[in-house]
Amino acid sequence: IQHRSAGAYICGEETALLEAIEGKRGWPRVKPPFPAVSGLFGRPTIINNVETLAAVPLILEYGADWWKSFGCKSTIGAPASYGLKLMGVSGHVNNPDVFEVPLGITLRSLVEDHAGGMKNGRAFKGAIAGGVSMGVLGPDQFDAEMDFDIGVKYEVMGLGTACPTVFDEDTDMVAVARNCARFFKNESCGQCTPCREGSDWIYKLLCRIEDGDGSMNDLDQVLEVASSMGVITGTTICGLADGNNWAVRTIVNKYRSEFEARCKPHIVAVTT
Repeated sequence: IQHRSAGAYICGEETALLEAIEGKRGWPRVKPPFPAVSGLFGRPTIINNVETLAAVPLILEYGADWWKSFGCKSTIGAPASYGLKLMGVSGHVNNPDVFEVPLGITLRSLVEDHAGGMKNGRAFKGAIAGGVSMGVLGPDQFDAEMDFDIGVKYEVMGLGTACPTVFDEDTDMVAVARNCARFFKNESCGQCTPCREGSDWIYKLLCRIEDGDGSMNDLDQVLEVASSMGVITGTTICGLADGNNWAVRTIVNKYRSEFEARCKPHIVAVTT
């Protein structure tokens, strides 16, 4: 049975998806109970994505060892990154497309060997590794391996969708941060106060900085609000606040000089 909803980013969270299918407002449920116990219309429900299910027949036909011949082992003692992955490359590349490649391929190889290289020969500046909620890879991380170690090794939340959006040297990273904040502000379901209020404050502060009206205090406050709204376990029902946090924090931290250049200097009053 197919069901098409009105669509919302928040419905990528499994319980919000169940709410939407049931005809309710699409926002996450408090867990437990988990969907495997009480899911769609109160019945046990298992949710998985199409890419995972599409791999099952091949693994059953050719065996687990065949699947494990693709991908790579962890270099940090974590679980291995076995198998093939669909990686959709977009942004400033010559041939944006979806490529089926082994996990562990470097971002540089993905761009240069599959996506036709950087557009107009411009230099690489950064990339959203796998969905903006995972955060960004900085200018010195072009050789990052697209595997499950990426979060620990390159200071992002994780691999996510493994669909990088690539930025060239002319990209305004302040505008990127502001645009990401606008997205999360608009997509917040409003159920949790830290996400609802924090996302709005981050967006307003970044708009002020982008316009040249912000101060260094505003920049510090962006990081303070972002860090408070998502990384404290239990402050929000789903991970949208964490996504906002990682997106904004990684952009500001890895391109801080661009933000500082748009901020007004501190004004110190001196009395005699």
